[in-house]
Amino acid sequence: MRTITAIEVQKKNPNRVNIYLDDQFAFGLNRIVAAWMKVGQQLSDEKIASLQDAEVSEMAMQKALHFLGYRPRSVEEIRKNLEKHEIPPEVIEATIIRLEQEKLIGDGNFAREWVENRSDFRPRGKRALAMELHRKGLADSVIQEVLDKGVDEEALALKAAQKYARKLEGLEWADFRQKLGGFLGRRGFGFEVINPVIRQVWEEMHEQVANYEDEDST
Repeated sequence: MRTITAIEVQKKNPNRVNIYLDDQFAFGLNRIVAAWMKVGQQLSDEKIASLQDAEVSEMAMQKALHFLGYRPRSVEEIRKNLEKHEIPPEVIEATIIRLEQEKLIGDGNFAREWVENRSDFRPRGKRALAMELHRKGLADSVIQEVLDKGVDEEALALKAAQKYARKLEGLEWADFRQKLGGFLGRRGFGFEVINPVIRQVWEEMHEQVANYEDEDST
């Protein structure tokens, strides 16, 4: 048995403390892990080992939460980030389970948020969305379910086309079709979606022009 002789808050990190056993520095701990400890307590080797295991688990959780603070993450992104910090594999998996239980991560929710964000700001077709989600490490079944339920390709293609078409005003039909079609293709929309959208946007633009001309003539 070894006796706690001092607990000191670290100067550079007030969220951590240094633990001294038998008047010698032994190890550092997160204050959450060390909250129950006090000077005079005795620790067995087994208890010291469990404290150090708890420290690694808490560190993994804090790093995962920090990583999640910037934007939603997929499970695989969390796993790879913790691997970069040399967290043991068993601690990584336990951390992921804990995050899932607390509803802080989940590939289904992540995929839905990703698709919603893309739909709002950079509309893409199912093909492009699937490729992006694959790169995030999501399973095919999760991706397919979200895309089937949450993606209206025709509406997204129209939204993207209407915005981009402002750059194409004044072009003849052939050039307009080629440039807008290329843009939509790069966004992952299929031929069967692209063609009617191009025609609709072309007609909308020229209907507006005709209306302006009518107003000018009155």
